[in-house]
Amino acid sequence: MINITGEDHPGVTSAITSILAQYEANILDIGQAVIHAYLSLGILVEIPPAYESSPVLKDILFRVHELGMQVRFQPIGEDSYSHWVGQQGKQRHIVTLLARRARAEHISAVTAVAVRHGLNIDTINRLSGRIELDSLADQDKACVEFSARGTPADLAALRADFMELATRMDIDIAIQEDTVFRRNRRLVCFDMDSTLIEAEVIDELAKRAGVGAQVMAITEAAMRGELDFKQSFARRMALLQGLDESVLLEIAEQLPLTEGAEHLIGTLKKLGYKTAILSGGFNYFGRHLQRRLGIDYVYANELEVRDGKVTGAVAGRVVDGQCKAELLRELARREGISLEQVIAVGDGANDLPMLSIAGLGIAFRAKPLVKASAKQSISHLGLDAILYLIGLRDREATRQTKNQ
Repeated sequence: MINITGEDHPGVTSAITSILAQYEANILDIGQAVIHAYLSLGILVEIPPAYESSPVLKDILFRVHELGMQVRFQPIGEDSYSHWVGQQGKQRHIVTLLARRARAEHISAVTAVAVRHGLNIDTINRLSGRIELDSLADQDKACVEFSARGTPADLAALRADFMELATRMDIDIAIQEDTVFRRNRRLVCFDMDSTLIEAEVIDELAKRAGVGAQVMAITEAAMRGELDFKQSFARRMALLQGLDESVLLEIAEQLPLTEGAEHLIGTLKKLGYKTAILSGGFNYFGRHLQRRLGIDYVYANELEVRDGKVTGAVAGRVVDGQCKAELLRELARREGISLEQVIAVGDGANDLPMLSIAGLGIAFRAKPLVKASAKQSISHLGLDAILYLIGLRDREATRQTKNQ
């Protein structure tokens, strides 16, 4: 095992491997990392028997000294090597830490939980961009990704410990099995209200109708899972009867997009993803967002309007939680992909059915019941933090956006 450390500059790897090449060495493993212009390079090599008495290590030592770096050699026994080879194929997980600023206490706590549950961390990478020292903390994004090897004895207990830690430290922690699908998702389905937009449209309509407080109370109860969605929806809709149609456009033009929504959708489009809105809200507003963001599919409730007035009813089937799940399945079939390749994002209890069947289901700034039920959650960053969960680095996402 050869470990080389020191100030990074071009040609280090080439210089060392060219020496090894002279002695016909086999490269069994290699990896390097550069942190703040400081290189750490590791190479596991097998020296053929014909060169065991050669000056290969001395040559490397002299060359490393010329480069102004340090080197450490460690012999590896056959038993140790065989054990290492036997570890391949072990289950792997990706643990993703999301915060406004990554602090030492965050890293310490996350890694301690992982180790306690039998995971061995192999690699650690920063996916977020470099942060200016004088930047505003509430606008920063920090993401650290851990690749961990091992099979937790109790995955549910591991998730529970990460959730408790995330709540206590005001951070987000996601854990996913590292499979071929993690970086091969193809469709992202979004709830609309309080997910793609920072508003509940039905509440905005209610304010214009003068029944804001009544409707908001019913909405909150429904999102917490305290009321059946269809019943609560009918009660809210009835309170909107007589609202003037002109109000719809006014509200649509003022809908506030959620932090990171435009960046996320733009990047996904550039990468060839399909996007969909599956909402218990209204098609009128979904289509407005579709035009604004370039979303591929929109499925929501059709708000009934007669003689320029809202009737307090919807045309056709009400899009509830079960309907969202069915629509997600149908879109996956239409796109010719598996459910493992689908990402679903939502905040309310009526989103749980689709979150549960998607390969990656994310509770976004969700109510406690939804957050506790979903496998993944994001509460402290914007929607574009989803890009980290598919393994995309900031520099990659920025490059995609600039190239549009």
